[in-house]
Amino acid sequence: MADNHSKEIRSMNMSHIRSTNSKPEEIVRKYLFSKGLRYRKNVRTLPGKPDIVLRKYKTVVFVNGCFWHKHDCGRFVMPASNIEYWTKKINGNIDRDKANTAQLESQGWRVLTIWECQLKKKVADEYLSQLYKSIINKI
Repeated sequence: MADNHSKEIRSMNMSHIRSTNSKPEEIVRKYLFSKGLRYRKNVRTLPGKPDIVLRKYKTVVFVNGCFWHKHDCGRFVMPASNIEYWTKKINGNIDRDKANTAQLESQGWRVLTIWECQLKKKVADEYLSQLYKSIINKI
């Protein structure tokens, strides 16, 4: 299947994808803040630069995009063009995620991940509530 956009438009679209302060991250941060949790954002001294760091609970939270981190849900579809590049790119992201998680856990951090698809309006309250409970109860 051919790309629907020209190279210039595709390049512009991709350049607008933010690595920090994305909408899913903001949803999670606002929810946790409303529950009284205080955190740091994108701490550079920790492996993987976690999206949310809760030092009091020795917990980090990654807010992953389903496409970029190959979540097993309907939102992930491997691109049909430039397959070699995208396979290498996405598998590299997965390998890096695993290495960062292992490194954080070896340092004594609990690593939690919430996915972009879990933040859609119909299911967001349920998953955010589970995330909050797992932080404060150390489940």
